[in-house]
Amino acid sequence: MQEQRQVVTVEGAEANPRHFVFVLLDKFSLLSFASALDSLRIANRMVDKELYTWTLAGEGGDTVSCSAGTTFNVETDLVELQRDDVVLICGGVDVQLATTKKVLNWVRREARRGLRIGGLCTAAFTLAKAGLLDGKRATIHWENSDSFIEEFDEVELTKSVFQIDGNRMTTAGGTSSIDLMLKIIADDYGEDLANAVADQMIYSSIRTDQDTQRLSTPTRIGVRHPKLSQVILMMEKNIEEPISPSILAKDVGMSTRQLERLFRRYLSRSPKRYYMELRLHKARNLLMQTDMSVINVALACGFASPSHFSKCYRAHYNTTPYRERGAQSGRLSV
Repeated sequence: MQEQRQVVTVEGAEANPRHFVFVLLDKFSLLSFASALDSLRIANRMVDKELYTWTLAGEGGDTVSCSAGTTFNVETDLVELQRDDVVLICGGVDVQLATTKKVLNWVRREARRGLRIGGLCTAAFTLAKAGLLDGKRATIHWENSDSFIEEFDEVELTKSVFQIDGNRMTTAGGTSSIDLMLKIIADDYGEDLANAVADQMIYSSIRTDQDTQRLSTPTRIGVRHPKLSQVILMMEKNIEEPISPSILAKDVGMSTRQLERLFRRYLSRSPKRYYMELRLHKARNLLMQTDMSVINVALACGFASPSHFSKCYRAHYNTTPYRERGAQSGRLSV
């Protein structure tokens, strides 16, 4: 079947193409990378001109594996780039290990030369580790936000699907790369082209940097009761210094007994139990994703003593925080 398409006319299409350098970190997210790359490819196709070009780079200049295990051949090592190149670092699983000293030195050098640099998915960690996000707004995949906040308090972390602050860009991962690239395309060549690219990708709802990456609390937990959702949101925002159920109930205008009944009805657990599970979940994220001491993890999650923390952790996860940390270190060293 012969391909048919309507060519979009844009102003400035005769200018030199904008060049992107995709830096693939070990175990990078394939979805995040492919979403960004294909947005550029489709933009070229829609105008029947080369608006964008790209190069794949990686440490060593040989091959890099994505988190799904597929191996990619990259075209170049971490070399000096042209000043008008745009760098997009693609992160994924175990980004701390993939952010090597060579990667950090290279990205700092390119930043000093004034290049526009972005981090897709977890690569916001790489930019922050290099000091490129100090005093700037940024975002990262929600699963990594707890550990990011603990390590980089000089960065203003948002829950946006993507964030642009000056010449730094970050995305939350997954399909948020599409939203960032559509924003870039719209800025370069207009909304009509960005919308045409979105149509080609069957992407019906283009998000902005004002859209948040996670589902709303009611949608995420399957509960539509407004006061219960409000209490859960308050719990999520007060992990380090937990609020008692009586105060939570009072803040939403109900009795402690009424709050207890709501939790039992919709979530089959008490408010105290649910709150504890939230705190332990954050603790596990910090143990798995940071080198914070067990004591500091306990304090960050609202536990007054390591012994109480260990007891609660073991009851929920059937292992101790110390063993969890040791097991994670063993996996990371492989």
